[in-house]
Amino acid sequence: MQLRVFSFLAFMWLTGCSGKDDDSGGGTPPPNPPPVGNPDVAVWMTTGDQSSLLQKQTVVLSFGTTANAFQSIDVDSTQQFQSMDGFGYTLTGGSAYVINRMNATDKANLLKELFSNQENAIGVNYLRLSIGASDLSASVFTYDDMPAGQTDVNLDQFSLNPDRADLIPLLKEIVAINPTIKFLATPWSPPVWMKDNGSSIGGSLKPEYYSVYAKYFVKYIQQMKAEGITIDAITPQNEPLHPGNNPSLSMTAAQQADFIKNHLGPAFQAASIATKIIVYDHNCDRPDYPLAILDDAAAKPFVNGSAFHLYAGNITALTQVHNAHPDKHVYFTEQYTASNGSFDGDLKWHLKNVIIGATRNWSKNALEWNLANDASFGPHTQGGCTTCKGALTISGSVTRNVAYYIIAHASRFVPAGSVRIASGIAGNLQNVAFLTPAGKKVLIVLNDGNNAETFNIRFKGKWVSHGLNGGAVATYVW
Repeated sequence: MQLRVFSFLAFMWLTGCSGKDDDSGGGTPPPNPPPVGNPDVAVWMTTGDQSSLLQKQTVVLSFGTTANAFQSIDVDSTQQFQSMDGFGYTLTGGSAYVINRMNATDKANLLKELFSNQENAIGVNYLRLSIGASDLSASVFTYDDMPAGQTDVNLDQFSLNPDRADLIPLLKEIVAINPTIKFLATPWSPPVWMKDNGSSIGGSLKPEYYSVYAKYFVKYIQQMKAEGITIDAITPQNEPLHPGNNPSLSMTAAQQADFIKNHLGPAFQAASIATKIIVYDHNCDRPDYPLAILDDAAAKPFVNGSAFHLYAGNITALTQVHNAHPDKHVYFTEQYTASNGSFDGDLKWHLKNVIIGATRNWSKNALEWNLANDASFGPHTQGGCTTCKGALTISGSVTRNVAYYIIAHASRFVPAGSVRIASGIAGNLQNVAFLTPAGKKVLIVLNDGNNAETFNIRFKGKWVSHGLNGGAVATYVW
């Protein structure tokens, strides 16, 4: 049982256990870590107590066939599922603002850390943007705001100027670092003059402006392209069933289907725009919404897929929609971590549901909410989210918060074009596996229980053994 003894010692060292009870008044120190060699499997770990933060482990993990009694996670690269577009965040207007207030050297280093493929970078390769303001912008605006009582049906006043100070220059710097990064763009509200309530909050798009609003999307995509920023996909509306945010809009499934099949889809077609149209962009408790649009034979041809958040419902809704329309994709586009949340609780919940849960349920991406804000969780609009905690807090220095590590455990190791492969759930060991374009296997494992567990990773008839404390996550690469 040589492998089992070695695994136990390695596990005891990794978890900081002495082999005696914590209240024993001392005890022998943990064994020395195994010598660094040439392991078959490299592993990076984050623990709920933050003693390890995306830290590469020095334990040597080599495949073997010595029997042991540990449960096994079986990985099978011959069973392949969806290809991945990427992992990342929403780059809100507020995020761009605080990043641009950094000094030039620190900002350049941060952008390389976030978006490059350098050794210690995390390789973020997918960003969501707001078309106009989101609630995490400093103020409410669209690209065609008019004085009260006036309209602009020809969109003569359309301009990206509100985003020229911070967002667009920052996007250009990001594209220079990662030219293949994907951007998904989403409006929180159309211009107020297009709405039936004359407010940035709630209301519906007036039917007489459906075609004008479709042209608004066309202008946005074309003018962003002229800036060197390619919009890969759009959703017609952020959280269409949540009209209480500032800004926001109410849009029923029937309204969205009408907008897409009769206005937005044909407008993209006429302008030769290849940008994907992704529907819904709201919670998992209402799969009937995207299904109603996909079931519409006239709307479906214009639709690439459906996007989800998880503030309500169950992540398995993505599979429900996938199974009903397997020719269309699913995406996971938003989940926030809160200012009153705990590192360990958020790490466990988001790894289980967003990174592992969404991808095991066919999502081609996984996005956390805002990339960055200040120490007061701003900027935000009046009435916007006051408790949304960025992946980064930027206030003189940079603090990497839990959402940074949630995404980094995937983005650093799973590049675009990777394919999800089969991996079995073993007890509390939630996991997902990928095959990268370079042929690497990547397995992300969360110990969703409270107690430490040792387990095998079994691949092609051989296995390695490793241990994780309760609530810890590790990414294994071989």
